[in-house]
Amino acid sequence: MLSLNYRDARPIYEQVKDGLRHLVVTGAIQAGDKLPSVRALASSLAINPNTIQRAYEALEREGYLCTVAGKGSFAAERGGINTVRRDALLRQFDAAASELLFLGLTPEELAARLRAAKGKETQA
Repeated sequence: MLSLNYRDARPIYEQVKDGLRHLVVTGAIQAGDKLPSVRALASSLAINPNTIQRAYEALEREGYLCTVAGKGSFAAERGGINTVRRDALLRQFDAAASELLFLGLTPEELAARLRAAKGKETQA
């Protein structure tokens, strides 16, 4: 499910958070799917449960997960993604698109990349 890179400069909780976010975004974890318990995931990754809890809490704040008391954590519906996260990603996208245009990519090439990304999303 997830793999950690101990040579990565990012903290472990960020690697867990980014890995789980990627699984949700790519459709490997569908909306409504139950995630492993904090203890189960910590045990399988051989890390402290507090690290998993921190990642789950961050993903819940971003709107990727929802927690039901006594039942666990579940992948949130797509509409639940936090607008703050969306706005931050759009700023990153705008900056990257501007730089790519400066480096010579055409708007048509960028649009083709978006269409390809949309095609991957519908296949997931």
